[in-house]
Amino acid sequence: MAATTTVKEHIWIPLPDGRRLAARMWLPAGEGPFPAILEYLPYRKRDGTAPRDATTHPVFAAEGYVCLRVDIAGTGDSEGLFDDEYSEQELSDGEAVLAWLAAQPCCDGNIGMIGISWGGFNGLQLAARQPEALKAVVSVASTVDRYADDIHFMGGCLLSDNANWASQMHAYQTRPLDPDLRPDWRAAWVERIETLPFMAADWLRHSRRDDFWKHGSVCEDWSAIKAPVLAITGWADAYVNAPPALAAQMQTPAKALIGPWEHRYAHISKLEAHDFHAEVLRWFDRWLKGEDSGAETLPDYRTYMQEHFNPTKENKPRQGRWIAETAWPSANVREVVHHLGQQGLLQATPDAGEAVVSNPASLGAASGYFCAGMRIDNELPGDQAGDDALSTCFETQPLDAPLELLGRARVRLAFSVDKPVAQVMARLCDVAPDGVSQRITYRGRNLCHEDSHETAAPLVPGKRYEVEFALNECAHHLRAGHKLRLALSTSYWPIVWPSPEPVALTLHLEGCALILPERSVAEEVAAQAPGAAREYPTYQAEVTRAPSGTSNTYEEADGTLVLETFDDYGAAIDPVHGMEVGSHVAMRYAIHPDDPASATFSSQWRFTFARGDWQVQVDTDNLMQGDRENFHLWRKVVATEGPAEDEVCVKEWRESLPRDCL
Repeated sequence: MAATTTVKEHIWIPLPDGRRLAARMWLPAGEGPFPAILEYLPYRKRDGTAPRDATTHPVFAAEGYVCLRVDIAGTGDSEGLFDDEYSEQELSDGEAVLAWLAAQPCCDGNIGMIGISWGGFNGLQLAARQPEALKAVVSVASTVDRYADDIHFMGGCLLSDNANWASQMHAYQTRPLDPDLRPDWRAAWVERIETLPFMAADWLRHSRRDDFWKHGSVCEDWSAIKAPVLAITGWADAYVNAPPALAAQMQTPAKALIGPWEHRYAHISKLEAHDFHAEVLRWFDRWLKGEDSGAETLPDYRTYMQEHFNPTKENKPRQGRWIAETAWPSANVREVVHHLGQQGLLQATPDAGEAVVSNPASLGAASGYFCAGMRIDNELPGDQAGDDALSTCFETQPLDAPLELLGRARVRLAFSVDKPVAQVMARLCDVAPDGVSQRITYRGRNLCHEDSHETAAPLVPGKRYEVEFALNECAHHLRAGHKLRLALSTSYWPIVWPSPEPVALTLHLEGCALILPERSVAEEVAAQAPGAAREYPTYQAEVTRAPSGTSNTYEEADGTLVLETFDDYGAAIDPVHGMEVGSHVAMRYAIHPDDPASATFSSQWRFTFARGDWQVQVDTDNLMQGDRENFHLWRKVVATEGPAEDEVCVKEWRESLPRDCL
């Protein structure tokens, strides 16, 4: 690092209504004022994000930025109560934080926001509100459409992560406040638990794209964002669609960068680390300091063009090369129609005839974890050949020449079904000569959402329908001799919650096609790829229990297929405030192949906190299951204190909701 920094471990930020938000600040050496970088999260700056914060904010502060890490109201040690993700309270509080920071003597009034996932979301959302001080954003693994591309729904299909993420947030939000900072910690802790929103139910209540999801979806008005945006993600992440959409739609400078990463900042990727710091500093140096850093002349879209490798659920490096497109959308990408026919994917005239898509509800064993980067390991999609064998597939002949895809493929289907509620899952796969199938991209579509995701209606069995939908963004190079395979299924468990009954989906082939974004260039432009990760400071905690994780799949006596995972995130003592924090989670996904209504998700989280004579434990349990008409949700928290685990608060919630064409 260029210079030493000063850290203020805890400061209070006053809000207009009298509440205070807890924050941590890193100050550059020398005379200010300086531009500032804000990261605004609900994940506890005192312990939750402390290991990651240690690798980023000291680096940026050493380069001349005031860095501020703020806990959202009702989280960490901040005052107030938490109400929901990206709520009006969160965003209006964020505007107040920006105004407060801009007015500090250390800040020159120019602020950038940075964040991954939650912080990537609210950076864009706050930019759309146009606060005066917010001059630039680095948004990592975020979305521009909260309904289409978050952890709740995909193509109108319910993601199991709606329950999974809600269970994680339930565990996060029931953690105690720090007695060293909040003398009222116990009363405030109990109040938080008693008033927690039942987010799994609240989100599921909005199964269509209504005003609940439009709030915070910046795609509703692209022109609202005036601050330049650098949008970053990784191909192993769930959030791949936002960066190219921002590059294509924004009217102010926006650049997209997608690398071979999971749901992590690139410098700490377990797959292949790159110099995340340089990308951030180049962006903020231009838009906060006014320096000629080269940010403006970057290609619109830089990405890692992946190739086939032996896909496995374990973390390992990707295979491919870096490319760039000067402008996005690009003239180097053209749409090519391939018809679905009895002989596979055809570029000739449409084929006649029919094909039936019908498969076990358990299809998806090789799907991987929806958002890789959240578990210890064992979370990436594996060889798709087993899932392909249970799907209805259409594929090319072995390619005579390489084929490159860049963008979002689209699937067009003419179909009829035998049940009133149905969905279709589409996967594009790169199939090697030895038969190993690697997933390139995928996406589902709720077929009850005929015209838009704002309306839903039961399907009429036997009636002919048509639908067209885009798969997720991809960049993939298929080698000569490989085959491109489109695999269609009516389920994809455990990523997508299945329809209530087994479905036979009949395709009318003359109306079915795959539209590919095929890329060809006469000469590549300079990729300007991120460099190798630089040296950076790390969190110097005393590890008292090392992290570990397992994943196990088995079949019960009645044929139910079960996936059980266990992630022990370990325990460590913070070197500054001395608190020991530990956590682990066990998750269970179960389904019977013949009964999609048997799908079940459960999780058990435990957090422990200790310092001196103070000791706290929080156990949370969550369950989601259903029948053919309803979903049933349950959760419980048991909060205890002291070595005898005296109960502080025990609370249960139950709710049943109609499936609403899910």
